[in-house]
Amino acid sequence: MTPRVAVSIAGTDSGGAAGLAADLTTFASLGVHGACVVTAVTAQDTLGVRSVHRVPVPEVGAQLDAVLDDLPVAAAKTGMLGGAAVVDLVAGRLGRGGDQPVPLVVDPVLVATSGAELGDRAVIAAYRRVLLPVATVVTPNADEAEALLGRRLPAPDAATALADLGCTVLLTGGDPDGGECTDWWAVPGQVPVALPHEAVVTENDHGTGCTHSAALAALLARGEAPLEAATLAARFTADRLRAGRDWDLGRGRGPVAHTHSAPEETR
Repeated sequence: MTPRVAVSIAGTDSGGAAGLAADLTTFASLGVHGACVVTAVTAQDTLGVRSVHRVPVPEVGAQLDAVLDDLPVAAAKTGMLGGAAVVDLVAGRLGRGGDQPVPLVVDPVLVATSGAELGDRAVIAAYRRVLLPVATVVTPNADEAEALLGRRLPAPDAATALADLGCTVLLTGGDPDGGECTDWWAVPGQVPVALPHEAVVTENDHGTGCTHSAALAALLARGEAPLEAATLAARFTADRLRAGRDWDLGRGRGPVAHTHSAPEETR
């Protein structure tokens, strides 16, 4: 059977842990064909980001045109977008009301696992102004939510404040408590919902956010409803973290495992 197609619009990771490397392997694990649009080339490893080369906006647009003109894209996700002009481009092409709208998962990659900043004030303003209001689901962690809001709030309040911009929010990465951590699901105009799931304690977590948001996009491409897709994406990501927690790769925070079959419930 011909697979569904998802496209990732993101940067590369020379260490193979995050960005497009995580997105494309996650799509494949979930039976979805992955296309890609490269927004930035990064030199990074398990210790941090060494340098970033942003792809010129016309070339980003040309890549996106090539994918959309030829493949039946069923969902899209964003990672590091690199500049405000690329944020505008993605919103105008893929978001609600855009030229070719599809279910769009926005992972606002503003801060790397190592702490490196990957988005400036102009990028943050563009996210708030044009991209979040047209996204299907936005998946910030606590640091990214703080950057987008300009202040630190308790997780359910942060999720609600971001949802007030017009998007459904899946705020990820709550502090582990008794083997569980809690994500928050917020829909505009509704009370936020706690989504507890397994917490996997590991130093090998480089690429967790990319893996999680890519799994969500793949599941939307397969036709899952957004809330069910969020639940299954959390299970998929926990499975990947368990699979690689004993690995010894690199001198810093090692990669999430992408060498195992997807758990049965997500296939």
